[in-house]
Amino acid sequence: MDRIASDNPAIETRRATVARHGGTRKRVEIPGNDPTGEVVRLVLDGTMYHARIEGGFADADPHVAGAYETPEMARSGDGAEHLQAWLDAANRSPGSTVLLDVIEPEFAYGLREPGEEVVYDAIEKPRDSLASIARDLEEIG
Repeated sequence: MDRIASDNPAIETRRATVARHGGTRKRVEIPGNDPTGEVVRLVLDGTMYHARIEGGFADADPHVAGAYETPEMARSGDGAEHLQAWLDAANRSPGSTVLLDVIEPEFAYGLREPGEEVVYDAIEKPRDSLASIARDLEEIG
């Protein structure tokens, strides 16, 4: 399997901000115009999870508030959630910065601490999934 380093020019790196999400939880606000409502792959410490890009309040940036083991869990918010533990282990509090690596736009991302370098397994977006075909048909009809 091919691997790609976070400092490779093919990887776009964005500065993202940790924010409070509800009373005790945290989220990562994603700068840019990533599609809200989409479930994407999210790599934390070399482990691939699934996360839903949620819309912000009052036109705020999109954000990720959880990382789950399956796409279904990411959609429903059920099951073991791994983002909070990663943020706590990285000592990231609201207002702090993390780096968001765009491995494959609108499909695969990685989070890392500033100054940390990581190597990702190359992740390619499948060509046409059934979900994207269904979405395209809805837009046409």
